[in-house]
Amino acid sequence: MHVFVTGATGYVGSAVVRELIGAGHSVSGLCRSEEKAAGLKATGAKVLYGTLDDLDTLSSAAAAADGVIHLAFTNDFSDFEGALALDLRAAQAMGAALEGSGKPFITTAHANGHTVDQAVLSMAERGIRTSIVSLAPSVHGEGDKGFVPMMINIARAKGFAAYIGDGTNRWPAVHRLDAAILYRLALESAPAGSRLLGAGDEGIPLREIAAVIGRQLKVPAVSITPEEATSHFGFLGAIAALDITSLYNTTQASLATRERLGWKPIQPGLIADLEKGHYFA
Repeated sequence: MHVFVTGATGYVGSAVVRELIGAGHSVSGLCRSEEKAAGLKATGAKVLYGTLDDLDTLSSAAAAADGVIHLAFTNDFSDFEGALALDLRAAQAMGAALEGSGKPFITTAHANGHTVDQAVLSMAERGIRTSIVSLAPSVHGEGDKGFVPMMINIARAKGFAAYIGDGTNRWPAVHRLDAAILYRLALESAPAGSRLLGAGDEGIPLREIAAVIGRQLKVPAVSITPEEATSHFGFLGAIAALDITSLYNTTQASLATRERLGWKPIQPGLIADLEKGHYFA
């Protein structure tokens, strides 16, 4: 299968490209610059220069492919609504090119992206095998720049690793290489209209994450109150306080995804990954 991948040089996208090529697929990857193109070419993928604003490019690439995996997203937190609007336009352009083809179109869920998700799911009624992948809030592994590295940097700066209250609120997590396998399986076999969850660890207590961070940095792990969370963590405070596992029925959704696609995460979990030490180098 020839697959068009947006976000092909990103943290998750680069792993997806390698997973697809390793499984015998060919890839055209959207890329913004010559600098990033070198790594994409090294995998054996074809480089297609452009951005999510290039709707004609997206449409043409989607039409020429046997399937699409849409991973690109403009993480502009100063204009997140604008980023979601751009994501919608990009998804609609690619969806229009795939209409009536029966080809797979895999997208990624984003916070507050309900309008985009509904638009993509409705494409199943127009002859497109659509699926939406929601990834756990921590997608960990080499090169991670997400929530856990932010927590590590805060702990390093403040001299202690914090958790909120008793720290039993849980975060799901998934290794980026396991996430890459999930995208490939969705491409190959997910039924139209599928919602899929990528969570290898279905719920790790925040206290355990803080404890590992503390051990690695040789600083204490300390409980803080919910009122202190925002001043300590900044914008991350509201997220750090959530019990995401129960809020989104993570365990049930994860089991459904595994049963539907035969997905079996095989990489180390988040705690084991943190214990390796590469997050603290």
